[in-house]
Amino acid sequence: MEWIVEQTLLYDFYGELLTEHQKEIYEDHVLNDLSPSEIAGEHGITRQAAYDMIRRCNKILAGYERKLHLVEKFLRTKEKVSEIHLLAKSILDAEDQEQMKTEIRKIEQVSNGILEDL
Repeated sequence: MEWIVEQTLLYDFYGELLTEHQKEIYEDHVLNDLSPSEIAGEHGITRQAAYDMIRRCNKILAGYERKLHLVEKFLRTKEKVSEIHLLAKSILDAEDQEQMKTEIRKIEQVSNGILEDL
């Protein structure tokens, strides 16, 4: 997964667990694409302090994910829902009853997988 997408997902799921100051710095870096130097200028801190805060936030968010796996579960569920969508589309395009029944069984299996993950 692309780094920025991964960081954005981590922030979406766990960002509220950061302090206000950490959120401001992290948002500026990840969401607003500011460099540590630009962040330092805006917040009246050194470039090194901005860099350290970004690294600390990365570690904190990654630690939450290691313990809770919410992003991982979200991505798995999203993948399964996409699969259900494709199966439903193939049912609409199916020519005969047997093909429809096969696709419906697949939907049942995938949806059971989602329910087991929850």
